Amino acid sequence: MYLARSAQLATAVALAAGTLVVLAPGAAQAAAGATLPFTSVEAEAATSTGTRIGPDHTQGTLASEASGRQAVRLAAGQRVEFTVPRAANAVNVAYSVPDGQSGSVNVYVNGQKLARTLAVTAKYSHVDTPWITGSRTHHLYDNARLLLGRDVKAGDKVAFEAANTQVTVDVADFEQVAAAAARPAGSVSVTDRGADPTGQGDSTQAFREAIAAAQGGTVWIPPGEYRITSSLSGVQNVTIQGAGAWHSVVRGSRFIDQQSGAGNVHIKDFAVIGEVTERVDSAPDNFVNGSLGPNSSVSGMWLQHLKVGLWLTGVNDNLVVEDNRILDTTADGLNLNGNARNVTVRNNFLRNQGDDALAMWSLNQPDVGSSFTHNTISQPNLANGIAIYGGTDITVSDNLVSDTNALGSGIAISNQKFLDPFHPLSGTITVSGNTLVRTGAMNPNWNHPMGALRVDSYDSAIEAQVRITDTTVTDSPYSAFEFVSGSGRGFAARNTTVDGATVNRVGTVVVQAETPGAVTFRGVTATGVGSAGVYNCPFPAGSGTFTLTDGGGNSGWDTTWADCSTWPVPGQGDPGPDPARNLAAGRPATATGSQDVYTPGKAVDGDANTYWESANHAFPQALTVDLGARQPVRRVVLKLPPSAAWGARTQTLSVQGSTDGSSYTTLAGSQGHRFDPATGNTVTVPVSGDVRYLRLHVTGNSGWPAAQFSEVEAYLS
Repeated sequence: MYLARSAQLATAVALAAGTLVVLAPGAAQAAAGATLPFTSVEAEAATSTGTRIGPDHTQGTLASEASGRQAVRLAAGQRVEFTVPRAANAVNVAYSVPDGQSGSVNVYVNGQKLARTLAVTAKYSHVDTPWITGSRTHHLYDNARLLLGRDVKAGDKVAFEAANTQVTVDVADFEQVAAAAARPAGSVSVTDRGADPTGQGDSTQAFREAIAAAQGGTVWIPPGEYRITSSLSGVQNVTIQGAGAWHSVVRGSRFIDQQSGAGNVHIKDFAVIGEVTERVDSAPDNFVNGSLGPNSSVSGMWLQHLKVGLWLTGVNDNLVVEDNRILDTTADGLNLNGNARNVTVRNNFLRNQGDDALAMWSLNQPDVGSSFTHNTISQPNLANGIAIYGGTDITVSDNLVSDTNALGSGIAISNQKFLDPFHPLSGTITVSGNTLVRTGAMNPNWNHPMGALRVDSYDSAIEAQVRITDTTVTDSPYSAFEFVSGSGRGFAARNTTVDGATVNRVGTVVVQAETPGAVTFRGVTATGVGSAGVYNCPFPAGSGTFTLTDGGGNSGWDTTWADCSTWPVPGQGDPGPDPARNLAAGRPATATGSQDVYTPGKAVDGDANTYWESANHAFPQALTVDLGARQPVRRVVLKLPPSAAWGARTQTLSVQGSTDGSSYTTLAGSQGHRFDPATGNTVTVPVSGDVRYLRLHVTGNSGWPAAQFSEVEAYLS
């Protein structure tokens, strides 16, 4: 069931303002995001004796990694007090403490101090990944949960007080946790096989024996804590079930590690909380590493302090991953790592991932017919909220992504392969109904920003049909839609349509086009645009053009950033380029012909003593300069070497301009222009046209049987 589009926008605006995110259980499915069993309240919206920090978008700061880009810093003895938004008996707090420190937080309900405290630690945060270019110390936050031991109602006050270390509080999730579920009839309990519910003994063997005994049935994990010290394998044709994620807790950094299985595995309703403190890519420190086999499911799980929640390879046909919480992973939340067929990932909540929160990576085999739908993603701190790297007929729909940082967009649709054999995007890629709040980031490797939604022809051209519909972008720090070839090789991003989008406040531009391609926009409306509607500057220079087709119904973004030599600065507007700058300097130049070493590039190299000379005795000839973006050219200056050895001559020429490199109009009609060393061998031709391509069409030269120019310069005035 879908809410009206105005409700979707209201949700995004509420997120942007740092107010409540109310996603109650049993409610109608929101237009974007998951239906969740808790309500979140931002610390900056609470009452506090501490210091509010942010907003900030600088890589590697507490404010930039926080939800809403703001948080509250508490010194020992300071507190933040939340007004409870709903009936609850439990709370989860996202927080940070300084690197190397641990401590506790006192908890108060309506002014009464509880006997129980909330433990806080930097053990699982402040992660370094020096092998990832552009990364800095990141993953600055962690999550800690607490059963309050009493019921609180809407309007009650719950406060958190730093007891013995500085604590930065980001957000609190209030939840009514149900009583522990009963043991299913006929199930095999792990405690019957010797598991220790106190968490002191090693329960690994008991879990293995229970799984072996329960083939075709259910393994029961009663309330308690269970420690396992190595991975489980050979898991097939079994249900593994707990009493609820707040009641049945497995402590271990690896749960299932197997490369194949018969499938029909159903894992649900318990927590797996690991001890992963650093990211080691070669280690299988994941809840699931490999394959569950076909027709399996994972639901109702709380997964925390792992490297990856689910790293899925092999056969996982028809897998459903739903209604889970994945928190504080040092790498991805979930990665469909090739050969994922008809996998559905829906209604999950992910926070504080150290890489992509949700990813499909078509390595070895393509991911086919799989989907990420109705998930809520917050604070991936090194990469994208959702990333699709290759694959066939993929769907990304109705997700809510907020607060990406450093190397990521809210959603990335990409042909970045990382390794071979890779299977690029093919078929139809459907990106529909997603809401992106404060997404996009400054890429330290590119030294320029990434947009909220990025289409990236990184290692090969986009050949798939990419259909982006009904997108809401709110408070993007930079651009809304970016089209780029992230490798810098200029592969085309084409076959893309953007239909129906609401863009509300972007720091720079609505469309950031940095590579050749062709995209059609229809029904895209924008308000609060920081700099200009479009940045259209394909790289590398001369790689081709980006054609933006206006399909109708667009509004609020009809201007173009004027100067491809500079990046828009958020919120500064478009100051326009320096009118004294030569727009043709160093730009790609081509010609109908050239003589010997006198190539077209010599006419734009800034050296008046070098020159282009066309093929001899073959008029007409033409020289074309690609200015890199559409520019309002008003003056063209033509030069020959200033040496007196160059006698006076007249060249007959016209000046032509084009926006697409194929259809040209005349900016200055054909006439003779005299070059005289007595006046510097310089000619100025007034023109008037908004063009990207500038062409000199030469039909004669009285001093030599060829066209000749040592410099071609173009100016705005």
